Amino acid sequence: MRGGTSKGVFFKLDDLPERAQIAGQSRDQLLLRVIGSPDPYGKQIDGMGGATSSTSKTVILAKSSQPNHDVDYLFGQVSIDKAFVDWSGNCGNLTAAVGSFAISNGLVAADRIPENAEVQIEFLDPADDGEDGGAMFPTGNVVDSLEVPEIGTFQATLINAGIPTIFLNAEEIGYNGTELQDDINSDIAALARFEKIRAYGAVKMGLIQDISEAVNRQHTPKVAFVSQPKSYTASSGKQVGETDTDLLVRALSMGKLHHAMMGTAAVAIGTAAAIPNTLVNLAAGGGEREAVRFGHPSGTLRVGAQALNEKGQWVVKKAIMSRSARVLMEGWVRVPADSF
Repeated sequence: MRGGTSKGVFFKLDDLPERAQIAGQSRDQLLLRVIGSPDPYGKQIDGMGGATSSTSKTVILAKSSQPNHDVDYLFGQVSIDKAFVDWSGNCGNLTAAVGSFAISNGLVAADRIPENAEVQIEFLDPADDGEDGGAMFPTGNVVDSLEVPEIGTFQATLINAGIPTIFLNAEEIGYNGTELQDDINSDIAALARFEKIRAYGAVKMGLIQDISEAVNRQHTPKVAFVSQPKSYTASSGKQVGETDTDLLVRALSMGKLHHAMMGTAAVAIGTAAAIPNTLVNLAAGGGEREAVRFGHPSGTLRVGAQALNEKGQWVVKKAIMSRSARVLMEGWVRVPADSF
């Protein structure tokens, strides 16, 4: 299925082999084989993956065990070149495809099926999302000083909303915010710097205890850099004017600059923009706001969030964005019986 700007292989939980219906090694090995990982050449020729972070994804759905919910949704980000499935976060783009899959597979009651329409996704209490939970700002600050040995010390907003994210100022790390994929992904030294920043940020956020653990936690946290609006040419060739956006954001996923924007990172952007004095908020002009339109490598996206200050703590009740989704194919995927 395609959901937003991502693509993934979706399964009903009870369609999986019995030993893969529970979390663990068998499930991970099955999904690795389905996607075609690990592939030392980074192509995923022998599987369903598309050899990018946006297309190396799996989803498992089941009728919900919780009251007032239709389905339980589990997302796994499959490493391309390593034998590893990261369950530590969500995929906001593929969230848009959950409803479509659930409807077409009989997981939603007929009287709850809407007419064909825009897929509006509402992330409720996004700071409580994911396995880590915890405070929206893990350090208690909207801006921190992040020291990265041998690279530098940078201002950073460390936020847990939608997905744990490290926001930096583009100019402070040598960029202008208009970069496209090749500008970053063709620079091996730059990618190594971003990964080191990500590792030290993960420690500061309390997601890991030591930077050596970051290699086995590629999906979270994300690292992104922001700047004030500027004119640029998107990867599609479309011109994005300075007045078309409130700010510019570029984000890395699984070690590479994303071709557009991860959905969960968009939630983090909307949430941070709604809270005064975060780096995202300041790049967008500061002050209070309930929505921003940001520029990314492929174009622009609008995301909204409702932030409240309750007893001195910032709380976001809801973040909203719109996506589209569709079923690409349905059928069987073959895997060797001894692979899981």
